[in-house]
Amino acid sequence: MEEAREVRTTCPYCGVGCGVLAKIAADGTTSVRGDPGHPANFGKLCSKGTALGETLGPEGRLLEPEIGGRQAGWDEALDLVAEKFSRAIAKHGPDSVAFYVSGQLLTEDYYVANKLMKGFIGSANIDTNSRLCMASSVAGHRRAFGEDIVPGVYEDFECADLIVLTGSNTAWCHPVLYQRMLAARGERGTKIVVIDPRRTATADECDLHLALDPGTDVLLFNGLLAHLVQSGKIDSDFIRDHTSGFDATAALACADAPSIARVAKGCGLAAADVQAFYDLFAETDRTLTAYSQGVNQSAHGTDKVNAIINCHLATGRIGRPGTGPFSVTGQPNAMGGREVGGLANQLAAHMDFADEATIDRVSRFWKAADIARRGGLKAVDMFQAVADGRIKALWVMGTNPAVSMPDASRVRAALAKCDFVVVSDVTRTDTTRYADVLLPAAAWSEKDGTVTNSERRISRQRPFLPAPGEARADWRIVCDVAARMGFGDAFAYQAPAEIFREHAALSAFENSGERLFDLGGMANLSDEAYSAFAPRHWPASERGERQTRLFGDGRFPTPDRRARFVPVRQEATAFTVDADNPLALNTGRLRDQWHTMTRTGNVPRLMANAPEPAVDLHPADAAARHLKDGDLAHLSTRFGFVRAKVRVSEAQRRGQAFMPMHWSGQFAARAAAGLLSSPITDPHSGQPELKHVPVRIVRENTGWAGVLITRRDLRPTGFVHWSRHAVEGGWVYELTGTEPPDQGILLARKLLGVRQQDQFLEYTDRRGLAYRAASIDDGGAMAEALLVGAPEQLPARDWLVSLLATRQPLSTADRHALLSGRSPVPTPAIGRVVCACFHVGINQLASAVASGCDSLEAIGATLRAGTNCGSCRSEIRAIIDARHVQAAE
Repeated sequence: MEEAREVRTTCPYCGVGCGVLAKIAADGTTSVRGDPGHPANFGKLCSKGTALGETLGPEGRLLEPEIGGRQAGWDEALDLVAEKFSRAIAKHGPDSVAFYVSGQLLTEDYYVANKLMKGFIGSANIDTNSRLCMASSVAGHRRAFGEDIVPGVYEDFECADLIVLTGSNTAWCHPVLYQRMLAARGERGTKIVVIDPRRTATADECDLHLALDPGTDVLLFNGLLAHLVQSGKIDSDFIRDHTSGFDATAALACADAPSIARVAKGCGLAAADVQAFYDLFAETDRTLTAYSQGVNQSAHGTDKVNAIINCHLATGRIGRPGTGPFSVTGQPNAMGGREVGGLANQLAAHMDFADEATIDRVSRFWKAADIARRGGLKAVDMFQAVADGRIKALWVMGTNPAVSMPDASRVRAALAKCDFVVVSDVTRTDTTRYADVLLPAAAWSEKDGTVTNSERRISRQRPFLPAPGEARADWRIVCDVAARMGFGDAFAYQAPAEIFREHAALSAFENSGERLFDLGGMANLSDEAYSAFAPRHWPASERGERQTRLFGDGRFPTPDRRARFVPVRQEATAFTVDADNPLALNTGRLRDQWHTMTRTGNVPRLMANAPEPAVDLHPADAAARHLKDGDLAHLSTRFGFVRAKVRVSEAQRRGQAFMPMHWSGQFAARAAAGLLSSPITDPHSGQPELKHVPVRIVRENTGWAGVLITRRDLRPTGFVHWSRHAVEGGWVYELTGTEPPDQGILLARKLLGVRQQDQFLEYTDRRGLAYRAASIDDGGAMAEALLVGAPEQLPARDWLVSLLATRQPLSTADRHALLSGRSPVPTPAIGRVVCACFHVGINQLASAVASGCDSLEAIGATLRAGTNCGSCRSEIRAIIDARHVQAAE
């Protein structure tokens, strides 16, 4: 038996880049905890990170290459990929092929994919799902700073006296970083302003919440700039010595937002709240503005980014502790992908296609005579090119565009039509079904390389489990295809350390400080040093300079070394609400889920808080549509339709709705937000407007509902709506339809597994409107149960779900009670899980509050809920507040 060991690696979720310690016990079992020595998280993990050890099983993994749905060997599969791509290039030119890659790739994977496409195939048609996430930040940084630079570090959140969070539900999307903010507030009294149309968990803890109308961010920040100018709160010396373009920018801002009253009206805010924000910003030197998808995912996202940066340049609040604009990335290696040039409009190492000298520089370094000489197709345009036949061969790596792309029906049609599609991934997705060749890739626990987080800190991702079956690292797959295409000499890497050294060397090549991205000091890193690599920021040049916070010297990577003000004006959203589509739909993340749930969706405790696809509506909007909690709604936009359950919430403003982005065809029938989303993009960044689309929401008149509790992994067909969520021991399937109950019973019964008559129980009521069934395995344990009836008339299923988890032989009393769904011995149910970290349910919390726990601290001391990542704190507080109101009444 092997000795136990612990491996330092990095979390594969958001851009915070938390360090993780993966412990492999002597018996082979694996557990995960936060790394106390990692400077991004100091041992803290969120609910998703805490549950990483529960995602490592082999269930659902791709284990062998497939060609046309049949198993194949690696040589046959790679030969076919190389042949099809080479043939398309020879016949139609290099722009007839494309790669669509992912922020889930490691930097080394990204580097070789980018090098192959741009350097040796000779096209820039490689783009990444980071286009949907951070492209507007990239464009805004380049317009203002001359380079894609996040100037600050996480320590700035702890040094700031004012933190402005705009378009970022940090409490849910970056909870570990958010806890650092709350700790700073407790220690130094930091003020927190949240700018978000929704009252999110982040807004529940802030000092001021500005629930502005969707898309009005530029007006708000132009108004702030105008206020700073008019009140004399600008830093004239900094503007004179270190910037350009101020006068034109300030003039446009003052014209666009001439008064607080105009801003308040245009943003749908109270004038007093706007005034309070402006005064707080004006009077607080140490101000940091953090922003994320709510700013980026817009048809004018780049302008929003520059409106924010303009205010920091005008006050000189950049490059100093506790100051600056701070783009918080959404993926674990979105930053690394940007470094290597993974976006279609980039070349490599923060160089682009702007001039021939830059292209020649990269060409000489790579020894690539046929290098691409112009930018390629960005994500939305790329899939349009697939649809109209310009792209003949497409390789999708580690992402799920059939779900995540806007106007997803069009994307699916394009994939189905494409001559040749390759997908490399770790599991089956909605996208893999379109693959002509499917390649099994290594997963998080098996990958070896580096990632870069939101503060420019590079960390190692180290393997601690062997890859199952024939799965391979992405860099290895790309290099094997490159060799078969005739480029073997340029891709003869034997280990990721070799790729990293080349990546570092390219960043320093002919770079005398013009480009801040410089890893020259790591270009000669030995294999041993790479293996032991400790987290560190870039730049790290060969001149020995190590910088963390940037721009403190007032010098920027522009030709004149000055930062650039960018004049921007408020523009309307791509589409406005109207009589046909009267509500504005926003999309975003859930607290415990990640992307399209390929990992988190299989973890019962991560599915327990929000187990069904749902749309949030304000009570007045729900009432106007005769909708209540739990009703099935039909949502439609000009791009498509979905169905979801209704969740009535005061957190939603009237006239607006919110739907999570995560649900795919693996977990529900037609519930992907991408089917509704707009493909209209920002003209500068190419990022689509995922945060706003006009929608029509009506009640779906259902005739029956059912629930199947089973050990089997199913994908139901023929139902108006279904969804599933993982539970201990199996799955729960929620079923519903518009048919009468008797027809619903016939449909649902088809899902029951093969059973022996003496191990099967069933009941149908006299009118044929309700049905119950249960099967028992050879060991006497419940194998599955099906309950069908009229909507809202199904019994609770907590006990039946618990039987699935225990797999214990049923007592005689249990057997008799099975079809009722009620335990013969009353047992308290914990209810919907609120705290995923410690699996604490709403009923437990309500009981604790009723027993006298009247604060977050008291709840934490009693149940531990809210004491780890803290992302459930707002929901716990709501339970406490509701009890206080009830007591007052």
